[in-house]
Amino acid sequence: MPELPEVEALAHHLREHAIYRPVARVDVASMSAVKTFDPPVTALAGRVVTGAARYGKFLSVEFADRPDDPLHLITHLSRAGWLRWHDTATTTPPKPGRGPLELRVHLDHVGGPGFDLTEAGTQKRLAVYLVPDPQQVPGIARLGPDALALTRDEFAALLAGRGERIKTLLVEQTVLAGVGNAYSDEILHTARLSPYASAGRLTTEQVDALYAALRSVLTDAVDRSVGQKAAELKGEKRSGLRVHARTGLPCPVCGDVVREVSFATKSFQYCPGCQTGGKPLADRRLSRLVR
Repeated sequence: MPELPEVEALAHHLREHAIYRPVARVDVASMSAVKTFDPPVTALAGRVVTGAARYGKFLSVEFADRPDDPLHLITHLSRAGWLRWHDTATTTPPKPGRGPLELRVHLDHVGGPGFDLTEAGTQKRLAVYLVPDPQQVPGIARLGPDALALTRDEFAALLAGRGERIKTLLVEQTVLAGVGNAYSDEILHTARLSPYASAGRLTTEQVDALYAALRSVLTDAVDRSVGQKAAELKGEKRSGLRVHARTGLPCPVCGDVVREVSFATKSFQYCPGCQTGGKPLADRRLSRLVR
């Protein structure tokens, strides 16, 4: 799933390539992906791209025909969605339900530059909204503070009194916006914390380490990602991961074998040597850390 660094990089890419370009046409290949109907996406025709921004893991593209009348095309890419920039595109409208294309925006002229929203696989969860105000998107309205906007003291206050496992809290968007499964694994590995540690029971030193890891992992990933072509971002993300999606491989820090905890629809990875004193964590069949 695209997380804060990749979505930030996609917004940057759009600011570099799409700003001040007019919309020639919008093609909808999947009506189920579009979650709003008023205004319709056809209302973007003739408007000019005036900005691109990130809200947590949501990507927003702003269009206007005058400064006081913006519309925001907002998407949540979910697990398998992506934004693909194109310099040219077919002028033939797509047939609904054919292939990964969900929505296409033609800029300058039909068949010219623009971007596609695509989603691989059969579980179609990519969502598109067209709204005058981003806060009208329910997922954005519920977001907690952005992961890169918090001070250390604000972060400590966010953790205080929470009974959740720290892994669970880091990926809860209503608590902390922008971090997903992959970067939470990396943050916890960098902080040398067990994913099962209780958020509200961390020591002052552990909170310091976790906050420093949150900042460093996300900032480094943003720095690596911004400026990359949209098509290269997924590879860039994978190249920077130390434990996530590396089950069975040696930890690059201590050499222990990276392990996995699996659930029904997802999993996470960690290093026992760095994070749990060398002991494995319980999987979904157990309810506690193996001590």
